[in-house]
Amino acid sequence: MPARKKKVSSQVGAGMSAKQMQRKKPFNVDMMVDVTPVSDNQQRVFDAYAEGKNLYTYGCAGTGKTFIMLYLALKEVLNPITPYNRVVIVRSLVSTREIGFLPGDHEDKSSLYQIPYKNMVKYMFELPTDNDFDMLWGNLKTQESIKFWSTSFIRGTTLDDCIIIVDECQNLNFHELDSIITRVGENCKIHFCGDAAQSDLVKTNERNGILDFMKILGAMPEFESVEFGVDDIVRSGLVKSYILNKIALNLWCLNM
Repeated sequence: MPARKKKVSSQVGAGMSAKQMQRKKPFNVDMMVDVTPVSDNQQRVFDAYAEGKNLYTYGCAGTGKTFIMLYLALKEVLNPITPYNRVVIVRSLVSTREIGFLPGDHEDKSSLYQIPYKNMVKYMFELPTDNDFDMLWGNLKTQESIKFWSTSFIRGTTLDDCIIIVDECQNLNFHELDSIITRVGENCKIHFCGDAAQSDLVKTNERNGILDFMKILGAMPEFESVEFGVDDIVRSGLVKSYILNKIALNLWCLNM
C-alpha cells in the first residue's frame, strides 16, 4: 500500500465551493490524507496521471494498481476546480458477466463487489470511528461521487464529466472492452487495471482479447501503460513470497 500522511480534516460543509453547492457535496479533497508512491512504478503512475494521461496498469497482484487509480481519481472528483463529478468503477460482477439472475436491483447485485473499494477509500480518509466512515461512504455513493457499473448495464450509456476505472479488466473479452471505451464522453478520463495471470476467462479467444486491446491502447498517444512486477508488491511479504514461488514453479514446469 502506498504511504500516507494524516491531514487535519476540514469540517464537513464549511467553505463549500460553487461546484460543491451545485452538487450538494460537502466533501472536498482537503479531507483526504496524502498518499505517496512507494515504488518506482507507482511513481510512474503518479507522473503520467499528472500529465493528463489515461492509464493502463497491469501486472502482479498486491502492487496497489487499483488503489492508486482510485485515490488519484477521487482526489480530482473532490477537487472543486476540476470538471469531474464522479468516479465510475466498471467491472464484471460474475465470471459469466450476466447478473440478471441474481436477486435485487443493480445496487444489490453489485454490493458484494463494492467491499474492496470501500476498504480502499477508508484508507484515504482519517476519521475517528468506523461509523463516521460508514456515513461518509454512504454520502459519497448517495451523492454519486462514486458509482459502480457492471458490464451488463453499460451499453447505450454515454459517460460525461467523470473518471472511469475499469478494474479486473483481464476478465473482459474484447467486445466488452470495446463497448466500455466507446462510452467515453466529454470531460472524461478512463483507466484500466488488470492482471492477465488472474483471468477467469476460459476460452482462448476471449483471453486473447485483452492482448489485442492492449495493442490498440499502446498505439494511442492518449494512453500510458505501466507494468507492475514482483518488486512492486506492497500488500505483504507473504504475498510477495507466494508469487515468487508461483513463478518459479511455473518456470520449473515449463522446463520439465
